[in-house]
Amino acid sequence: MTLPFPPRDALAAPGIERGAATRRTMLPSRARVQVSAGAMMRRRVAVRLAKLLLPLGALALLSAIALWPEIDGAADRGRMAFRRATQTEAEAMRISGARYQGVDEQNRPYNLTADSAVQQQDQSGLIDLTNPRADILLTNGAWMLLESREGEYDRPKNLLDLQGNVTLWHDNGTTMKTEAAHIDIHAGEAKSDSATAAQGPFGTIESEGFRLLERGQVMIFTGRSHAVLEGK
Repeated sequence: MTLPFPPRDALAAPGIERGAATRRTMLPSRARVQVSAGAMMRRRVAVRLAKLLLPLGALALLSAIALWPEIDGAADRGRMAFRRATQTEAEAMRISGARYQGVDEQNRPYNLTADSAVQQQDQSGLIDLTNPRADILLTNGAWMLLESREGEYDRPKNLLDLQGNVTLWHDNGTTMKTEAAHIDIHAGEAKSDSATAAQGPFGTIESEGFRLLERGQVMIFTGRSHAVLEGK
């Protein structure tokens, strides 16, 4: 059986013209948005920036994770340094390869050197020396050399205290060893109350101390002494 199609005019709603109904059916379900050239350019720039910045951000994040222990350690060190900086006392000034020169009471030169020198922070003005070495010119052009592991130098008074393996060489061939000695550089004299061992052209002497007077011309061994003399 064949059903007759309704006339085309019957598809339209009552009271609506056929042309209006046709135009309504041809309208799209969503209106198209017209995009300008400027918007397209901005969108392209944003996409390019995103492609560039996203990898950089990921790399920065991975680097921060990898370096975080070092950053944290540096922060701790910075805090420690800050606490040290708040101390009220200034650190002592250290001089490497220190050298002091001057003249004695008879205008003869002397020379004092050390691996390092540190001035004490009190008002005494004393200087702590490491491996000091003193060259002193004596009477008639003779000289005396002293050295030790440690020393304390009173520069205004030209006094030198030596401690630890103190060794004295005299121009006449005498060598003396002791553990502590006090030297008056200005007067060219030295003394010690520690056990002393001396050796020279005269032989060997062991004593409880010594005195070097008259700019090295007189040598006195103090305390209980034992001597083995040699010579003509």
